[in-house]
Amino acid sequence: MADVSGRHFLQIPGPTNVPDRVLRAIDNATIDHRGPEFQKLGQKVLSGLKHIFKTKAPVVIYPASGTGAWEAALVNTLSPGDRVLMVETGHFATLWHSMAKKLGLVPEFIGGDWRHGVDPAAVETMLAADKSHSIKAVCVVHNETSTGVTSRIGEVRKAIDRAQHPALYVVDTISSLASIDYRHDEWGVDVTVAGSQKGLMLPPGLSFNAVSDKALAMSKTAQLPKSYWSWNEMLGPNKNGFFPYTPATNLLYGLRESLNMLLEEGLENVFKRHDRHAEATRRAVRAWGLEILCLNPAEYSSSLTAVLMPAGHNEADFRKVVLENFNMSLGSGLGKVAGKVFRIGHLGDFNDLMLAGTLAGVEMGLELTSVPHRKGGVAAALDHLVSARAPAGGFSISR
Repeated sequence: MADVSGRHFLQIPGPTNVPDRVLRAIDNATIDHRGPEFQKLGQKVLSGLKHIFKTKAPVVIYPASGTGAWEAALVNTLSPGDRVLMVETGHFATLWHSMAKKLGLVPEFIGGDWRHGVDPAAVETMLAADKSHSIKAVCVVHNETSTGVTSRIGEVRKAIDRAQHPALYVVDTISSLASIDYRHDEWGVDVTVAGSQKGLMLPPGLSFNAVSDKALAMSKTAQLPKSYWSWNEMLGPNKNGFFPYTPATNLLYGLRESLNMLLEEGLENVFKRHDRHAEATRRAVRAWGLEILCLNPAEYSSSLTAVLMPAGHNEADFRKVVLENFNMSLGSGLGKVAGKVFRIGHLGDFNDLMLAGTLAGVEMGLELTSVPHRKGGVAAALDHLVSARAPAGGFSISR
C-alpha cells in the first residue's frame, strides 16, 4: 500500500509547488471584470510582468497553457507557407515544430541529439544561406523541460545579427522564466512565450506573449487565421487594465501575489537560489555515479536536472517505487528519452530543506530498486548548500 502520509513532494519540472501566499490570494471572491477594482488588478499584473521578462514591451496574458502561447506567437506574426527555422533540442521543441506544420507553416528543423542546446553557428549558417530571406522567424526553446538543457539565447541573437537576417526571433521560456536569467529586450527577442505553472509559482492556466515593436508590425500583415489569440484584440483593452473577454480573475489574483513574492526576493536572488539548488543536485548525481543528460556545462539548467538511468533499468519503474514509498513525484522521460531518464524539478517555490528531502527520496529509491549507484549523493549536495551560504571566514555564534 502506498505511503501517502505527510505532504506530497511534487518534484516534476512543472507544474510546481504553489506557495501558500498564492493559494490564499487565489481564494478570493470573483469580482466584476469590468469594474474599477479589477482595473487596478489588471494594471498591476500587466505592468509587473514587464519586470519579470525584463522588457518595456507589452505582455499579453491568455487563459491557456503554454501551448496556447506557442500558437499565439505563430499566428500573430506569420502567414501560410512561411518558412520557420526551429531547432530540435528536445520533446517540447519537437511539439512546437509539429504545431507549426499543422498551422500551414514550413518549418526547417535543425536536428539535435537532445543533449545539447541550440548551436548558434548552425543557426547562423542556415540564415546566411537564405539569401532571399524566405525564413520569416527563428523559434527556439530557452530551457528544454524534457532534457534539462538551457540554450544560450543571447548568443543565438548575435548569430542572427551576424547573418544580417531580418527573421523574427521567438523564444519559449515556459520552464525558465522567473527561474533562469532571461532578458527579452537586451537579447533582442521579438516574442517571448511563457506559462504560469513553473517559475511563476501558479497553477496551470495562464500563458504569456511579450511582444516587440517589430513583432507588432508583422502582426499587421500576418495572414494565419486568429481570433481568440489576436494580439490586437487584447492590446486595446489592456491599455486600461481590461481584457476583451472574461479573464481568469482568480488566477490573476495569484499572479499579482507571485509577482510580489518574486520582486520582494529580488530577481537576481531568485536566480542565485535556483543556481544553488541546481548545482547541489548535479553534485548529488555525480556522487551517485549517475550521468547528467546535458553534456555541456555551459548549458546546465537551473530549473531541472535530467538523469540517465543505467542500462537495464527503466525510469518508470524507479519513479513508481519513489512515489509509492516516499509520496514524491519525479519527472518522467519524454519522447526519445522515455524510459531512459528521470527528471528532478528544482524550480519555483523551493528551498534548501525541500531539496534535501527530494534528494534523500531519490537516493532511497535508487537503493530500493537496486539501481547501481554509490551512496553519498545527499551528503555531497548538503556540503554544497552549506558552503554556498557560508560567509567569508565562516560562521560565528555569539551568546
